[in-house]
Amino acid sequence: MKIDFAEWRRTYTKTFERYVLGLSRHMTILDVANHLGVSWDVIKDIQKRYLSKKFKRPRLKHITRIAIDEISIGKGHQYLTVVLDLKTGAVIFVGDGKGADSLTPFFKRLRYSRAKIKAVAIDMSPAYIAAVLENLPKSTIVFDHFHVIKLYNDKLSELRRTLHREAEGPLQKQVLKGTRWLLLKNSQKLDEQKNEKERLEQALSLNKPLATAYYLKEDLKQVWIQDCKADAKAILTDWIKKAQSTSIAILKKFANTLAAHAFGILNYYNYPISTGPLEGTNNKIKTLKRQAYGFRDMEFFKLKIYGLHETKYALVG
Repeated sequence: MKIDFAEWRRTYTKTFERYVLGLSRHMTILDVANHLGVSWDVIKDIQKRYLSKKFKRPRLKHITRIAIDEISIGKGHQYLTVVLDLKTGAVIFVGDGKGADSLTPFFKRLRYSRAKIKAVAIDMSPAYIAAVLENLPKSTIVFDHFHVIKLYNDKLSELRRTLHREAEGPLQKQVLKGTRWLLLKNSQKLDEQKNEKERLEQALSLNKPLATAYYLKEDLKQVWIQDCKADAKAILTDWIKKAQSTSIAILKKFANTLAAHAFGILNYYNYPISTGPLEGTNNKIKTLKRQAYGFRDMEFFKLKIYGLHETKYALVG
């Protein structure tokens, strides 16, 4: 009986690849390579072919709610723009760079897919706002509330630094010096054993502008925990008026920013979504890159990102 070595080789190769992919569900590339006594590149190439076949062109037709954010992937201002399907948690697009231009291929594919995107979670980036308004005019923009609070915390830190420079006397300077993290920390998580609440209250009592900014931060969080949009609008409107009535330039400027973006903040009550799940994915991407000591093969790196939602083991190894 004559053996068809070509057919035997194809069968063996398919069997070997299925075995590798089975191991890859529970082991890292390095672990699989060591287990089978082959090179890292052999396992990587098998994974790349599999990932390319399964994830290179994610289906978009039934997607309705998405989140968009950027992530820094290295020195020299290297960025990727990532789009997440908020229903499944799957990455559906990875673009080079950041801003509106990086999303052009994604919006082109969306038009071909005829997907009906109902809501988009983004930060208050003018570039993202313009891109969504132009390409998805019928969708609802929801500004991520975590980004809003983070932006306010940045302003609070800036105010503290200004006040520290202007503080009179060593006592005020010393009290203000150690308050940065206390100001940014959730008031309910202040550690009593470390006297964090007492230290914060001391700093606030010594500086009225800092106290005003701090308590306004606590009030701002109330916007997202109301029973209805009307109540949230009333609180946001009142907050903006309070901030604008202070003599603190940083707060006035931030209040004007919120006033201009109030529509997207309040849209949270139409679609309670955020970029939070995407932040978690971005952290996985950073871990993926760090554990791999950087990816020379950018295409493989992107494919790994597309498959992150199915990852159940150490990301690279």
